[in-house]
Amino acid sequence: MASKPSIPKGTRDFSPTEVAKRQYIIQIIKSNFEKFGFQPIETPSFENSDTLMGKYGEEGDRLIFKILNSGDYLAKANAGHLENKDSTKLTSSISEKALRYDLTVPFARYVVQNQNEIEFPFKRYQIQPVWRADRPQKGRFREFFQCDADVVGSKSLWQEVELVQLYDTVFTALGLHGVTIKINNRKILSGIAEVIGASDKLIDFTVALDKLDKIGEDGVKKEMIEKGIDEQAIAKVQPLFNFTGTISEKIQKLSDLLSASDEGMKGVEELRFICDNVTKLGLSNSILDLDVTLARGLNYYTGAIFEVAPPKSVAMGSIGGGGRYDDLTGIFGLKNMSGVGISFGLDRIYLVIEELNLFPETVTAMSKALFINYGDAEAFYAMQAIKKLRASGIKVELYPENTKVGKQFQHADKRGIPFAIIVREEEIALNTFSLKNLTTGEQLLLDFESLKQNLLNS
Repeated sequence: MASKPSIPKGTRDFSPTEVAKRQYIIQIIKSNFEKFGFQPIETPSFENSDTLMGKYGEEGDRLIFKILNSGDYLAKANAGHLENKDSTKLTSSISEKALRYDLTVPFARYVVQNQNEIEFPFKRYQIQPVWRADRPQKGRFREFFQCDADVVGSKSLWQEVELVQLYDTVFTALGLHGVTIKINNRKILSGIAEVIGASDKLIDFTVALDKLDKIGEDGVKKEMIEKGIDEQAIAKVQPLFNFTGTISEKIQKLSDLLSASDEGMKGVEELRFICDNVTKLGLSNSILDLDVTLARGLNYYTGAIFEVAPPKSVAMGSIGGGGRYDDLTGIFGLKNMSGVGISFGLDRIYLVIEELNLFPETVTAMSKALFINYGDAEAFYAMQAIKKLRASGIKVELYPENTKVGKQFQHADKRGIPFAIIVREEEIALNTFSLKNLTTGEQLLLDFESLKQNLLNS
């Protein structure tokens, strides 16, 4: 007996409807990437292992899918590592390639390899799948798409201003109103740690601060004390626990708090430039907010940090994020190549749009009409019309078999096709077509031009 087919945990099949909705989101993101001057690149689904390993920390290395060498992959395996069952050390002798973990490191590799052909600043976008050997759970998959846009070769803060505008433009086009674009700066976090005399505990401080919404002020203070940050130091950052007001007011509070830190004040000035210009330019439907607890990618980002929250009516994690990195390509030997980038979370954006019922009906529309098959002579007459209708951009198709008419109508109904076109001997004799609305039951006898116009206007 044949075994029941299945797919690996953490992967998904997508139905025609789901694919249509995903493509709708991707097309809007893609068209706006290009509108803002970003150019597409693609990199291989797998890279040499040494390109990826060691770039994401110990946890990241563990989550990278390794590809076994072709053929007898144990032939060159280290006998000692094999005998000792030391999988970590054994891997390098049996696996030379690995599936792409993200789009950023391959992008850095691409820039370094092609630096002589690239015109800097280089604005690139990539929309491709990535793979992570993560524990599958709701909203977390082992295979998923990333939609990234980055600018490398420019330190100008106008790039950050542009990226905020890009976020707003995309979410407006998707009909998502009330999205919050949160911004912070890595230098701010470093400055705070410096001011309280806890520079060596920057990670502990920010990780605790990041939990303010979840565990409250007392919980954060308790965690900081447990991590060795004394109460006197915590008292100095008391304003952070009630960090409210307009962006300008928040920036002023930070300026007062960080006046003794050169690094912190640099962060304040960068934030002021970005926020002032975004505010002056205006956003269509998104909200810009300074969130001092935002601390994503601390080992990676060096300047601005972004995170995008969905409209407050939807319980969902972040739907986008990014930031400024000053030495992305340094891992491959090309120093001082500053960049800034953002990413859109395709899967989560899909879920938000679905929950808010914002997908247009036309997104999932299949064929506009189904020609009913009454036999080869009628089918040929229908195919002549189908060819001309398709040339006019109208989605139509012929039922392939000459079978019971009721079955053909049922097929159209199940597919969500709104019209049936009937072509029998009498229609052919009059050089006409009978157009039937499958919702209302109304039927019209039309010549070809009238048929085309009806389908175009429906």
